[in-house]
Amino acid sequence: MEIGLSALVRDRTMSPEIAATLAAAAEERRSFLVFAIPRLAGKSTVVQAMLAHVPSGTPVRTVTGEPGEISRLASAGGSGYLVIPEISQAPVPGYIWGPPVRRVFAVLARGYTLAAALHAPSVEEAFAIVCGGNGVPDEDASRIDLAVYIRSIGEWQAPSRRVVEAVHEIHGVSHGKPRTRALHLWDEGADRFATVNEPKIVLTDRWARLARDFGKAAAALS
Repeated sequence: MEIGLSALVRDRTMSPEIAATLAAAAEERRSFLVFAIPRLAGKSTVVQAMLAHVPSGTPVRTVTGEPGEISRLASAGGSGYLVIPEISQAPVPGYIWGPPVRRVFAVLARGYTLAAALHAPSVEEAFAIVCGGNGVPDEDASRIDLAVYIRSIGEWQAPSRRVVEAVHEIHGVSHGKPRTRALHLWDEGADRFATVNEPKIVLTDRWARLARDFGKAAAALS
């Protein structure tokens, strides 16, 4: 059973405001990266929870980046989300690295939107992997709009808690380095989520309404 954003708010993985930003990103068909360092940190859970908010009828395709697949996508008109389960060299089905990653990023110019996960400890390291490790050009990497970092607390095999520690908007990439704007941060000492900037991907009134709705939905699940 997939876990939704409301349940993640209830579990204190994120705040209602973070959930509102993530839902709005999917509703507005924005490309995003979700990353963490340890395994089992909840990257796939957050990706799927976000994709549950894509507009009705939007195609969502898991991609391999193989040349034939990219050719078909390029001729199909560019509609919907392309999903990379993980950008990784690990020999796991669905994980891709190098040329396949570059091909997927390149086809975004046709109008597709990307949802991808990877292992990284920060937004800067995430783009170092995308651009440096996989050779994705700045122009293609600049199509990413949102970067979500998850922190796993406790033993990685059985974490006591998972927390969305940082959410950044991306406003371009130069020489493999993203220009970022922090939206949400988790204060570990106070165990408090702070919104340091409101997102630009959604109107303020709508974002505030979404946050209220997620707060109420999370309370109803408790």
